[in-house]
Amino acid sequence: MIHSRNRRLRVNESMRSLVRESILTTDDFVMPIFVMEGENKEEAIPSMPGIFRRSIDLTVKECKELFSLGVKAVNLYMKVSDHLKDNTGKEAWNKDGLMQSTIKAIKDAVPAMIVMPDVALDPYSIYGHDGIIENGKVVNDATNDALARMSVSHAEAGADIVAPSDMMDGRVLSIREALEDSGFTDVGILSYSAKYASSFYGPFRSALDSAPKDNMEIPKDKKTYQMDFHNSREALNEVFKDIEEGADIIMIKPGLPYLDIVSKVREAIDLPIAVYNVSGEYAMVKAAAQNGWVDNDKTIIESLTCFKRAGADMIFTYFAKEAAILLNK
Repeated sequence: MIHSRNRRLRVNESMRSLVRESILTTDDFVMPIFVMEGENKEEAIPSMPGIFRRSIDLTVKECKELFSLGVKAVNLYMKVSDHLKDNTGKEAWNKDGLMQSTIKAIKDAVPAMIVMPDVALDPYSIYGHDGIIENGKVVNDATNDALARMSVSHAEAGADIVAPSDMMDGRVLSIREALEDSGFTDVGILSYSAKYASSFYGPFRSALDSAPKDNMEIPKDKKTYQMDFHNSREALNEVFKDIEEGADIIMIKPGLPYLDIVSKVREAIDLPIAVYNVSGEYAMVKAAAQNGWVDNDKTIIESLTCFKRAGADMIFTYFAKEAAILLNK
């Protein structure tokens, strides 16, 4: 005779919901947003169906709609004009730049929206790298100085949290000290602590034209600073160092292929964990759904719930708006 029958707790939806371990809500989402120059402009991103680059005015309109759906945080990325790019990244801390103007516009229109600007030099670099190039290499400490200036300019514009995604060593400390010295003690740091050199970033780089340029004199990829995808223990090393330097939230990127890292970090730390459901993951689901190979809505909700099950507290996802609509139903 069987005394223990696990199926007793699966007999119907009411019972399943009663014992459910991981609950997905709109409070879990951060929506990445691409911004471009101009007014009343919107450009579709072919590799990311349903995602657009928008001018500031339309970005503000989108943020209002997101907030009404329960999505209370956005992550900002700029499509920078080529004539503004150089090897210093100085446009990144222009007080009247596209990023700074976007932050101000969103906070003026939706004050309660949490605004998290991306902190990295690749959109501003003529080389497409996250740092400054010297003698054919991405240099660390000079890049940190630039990232700190960039972060302070974001705080001055009204950012709630800065999100360094560059993977330079020691940049969290440089940013934390710069924010403290400038009086921005309440501005948080969401650090991309375990960001892997991944093939899943392709559509994102197309959206921003931020891939490393084909130049024999510079690294052809980002493997000298982003993590080797073969490694797991290294992620904990990166996470612990960023916490010591003053990070408030830890990011793991990419998402679905790296749930083991999310789970391992969750067991090791008490800080909030963010995970990035990246552009390649988004594109694969959309392509499969458009071909009728998977159910779009069910796959979205299942995928996002997996992040919560693994231990994430928040999910950066291009599905945020779509998932919010589904959950609100």
